[in-house]
Amino acid sequence: MIEEYEERKRLRRSRFRWRVVAFLALLGLGAVLLAQNKPPVGQHIARYTVDGVITDDPARDKVLKEIAENDKVEALILSIDSPGGTVVGSEILYESVLKVAKDKPVVAVMRNVAASGGYMAAIAADHIVARGNTITGSVGVIAQMPNAHELMGRLGVSMLEVKSGPLKAQPSPFQPLDPEAVTAKEDMVAESFAWFLGLVEQRRSLTPSAIADIRSGGVYTGRQAQEIALIDALGGEDEAIAWLESEREIAAERKVIDYGITEAGPLDAVADIFGFARVDPSLLSPGLYAIYR
Repeated sequence: MIEEYEERKRLRRSRFRWRVVAFLALLGLGAVLLAQNKPPVGQHIARYTVDGVITDDPARDKVLKEIAENDKVEALILSIDSPGGTVVGSEILYESVLKVAKDKPVVAVMRNVAASGGYMAAIAADHIVARGNTITGSVGVIAQMPNAHELMGRLGVSMLEVKSGPLKAQPSPFQPLDPEAVTAKEDMVAESFAWFLGLVEQRRSLTPSAIADIRSGGVYTGRQAQEIALIDALGGEDEAIAWLESEREIAAERKVIDYGITEAGPLDAVADIFGFARVDPSLLSPGLYAIYR
């Protein structure tokens, strides 16, 4: 009986090892298929998708740099569905798109939402298209921080701070609000907002009344945004391609190729082989997402 039990354990271990080997082999095959599935060598239009919260993303900026330097790319469609993100991440994305627009026409296609940093990315394009109900705008900067010192007091908990200056790490969630610290933070927000608003004025050539309107940081539908020149036209990718053809003489039949994280990864290739549903990157943890990409 003991020998039979040990034999079953050995067989289970052996099967597990072979399953691991087979899985790794399939991943390798997926990587090979991905390498073979590169954009065609002919002239084409690149599509880069900006989804979700915008942060500092070197991989994203590398892809946009490759698009800018690729002679086979005639134009870029920047597909945006983002509520914004960090100020620095949005600034870097804006600059990366602007570098593409230096030598190639860029059209921003705003989908469900292009607000704050999402809208900042859009204004780097030569032409902006949005749906009639696309949430647009939110031109502004915000800094938020919790304050729990009253709750800590009720719980009998205090925080000892030893710091080099009165404004270091202020405002603090563990101390009463310091008016001087709040003023310093307001100055930072005001300076960043002036910079953002300056970009919008420069790129969109808005009227004084429109500038006064967007100072509130409010959002607009695509139709409202068109009325005050935050966008150029209503529509989607078809309208973007039509503009490229009529204004930049790029053939409408040019193939549109996805670049960046919208391309299939090795796990996608494996899923395609077995007919499984592809992985939704938004559901992955940061570590798994890095592997997926």
